[in-house]
Amino acid sequence: MTPTYPELARRLTAALRLRAAPVAIRFSATSVQEGRFESSGAAPNEAGRTGAVPAGCVFWMMGTERTFATEGPDHANCSVGSLTHGWLTLEEAATRDDVTAVLEAGWVDRTAVAALPRVGERPASIVYGPLADSVETPDVVLVRLDGLGLMTLHGATPGLRIEGRPQCHIVAIAKEEGAVAASLGCALSRARTGMRADEMTATIPGPRLAEVVEAIEATAQLDRGMASYASKDATRFRA
Repeated sequence: MTPTYPELARRLTAALRLRAAPVAIRFSATSVQEGRFESSGAAPNEAGRTGAVPAGCVFWMMGTERTFATEGPDHANCSVGSLTHGWLTLEEAATRDDVTAVLEAGWVDRTAVAALPRVGERPASIVYGPLADSVETPDVVLVRLDGLGLMTLHGATPGLRIEGRPQCHIVAIAKEEGAVAASLGCALSRARTGMRADEMTATIPGPRLAEVVEAIEATAQLDRGMASYASKDATRFRA
């Protein structure tokens, strides 16, 4: 019997000991108006850049609690995130003041920006929400996990891609390449989302979710067995 999304969300949360609910991300070729994200947004900065939230990764935090649909302008305050999610082309992103700022600071270089994984087809909408509430197969499932969770995920997925800055391109890796990926996070995203210092992110391709959850559960069980053995063995060294 095919597991339901509420069941997969429960199992994934338990196996990785997640403190935040897994988030389902779905890219839509048509505009989704039901549950449309509503925000007054911020006043444009001196370069005219604005958006509904400081960056698209902020939607990952909100998506643990409710389901909503977003469009390109909602993500527009972060041009790097707009690039990786398919809202902007590389040529468009290169003209934005925030991209210029990170290049001039030396945080990334032009070669790294050009090589970033990104969603190939510009979406009309991106829908975020708790995995447990999903009624359609998500393109990507995103989790926020700690070091123990990353250890388990690494053991469950040989060849796991562990990425650095920026954080958002792991969404594109999961969607476009069908690969499980993790990110150590990036300074921009951590400042904008308020992620805890011990949190990292990982993405799982939605169509592979059941398979990956089974592998994670098996690895977690093995790890618990090894931890129990090591704990008992360590008692010989305690006074």
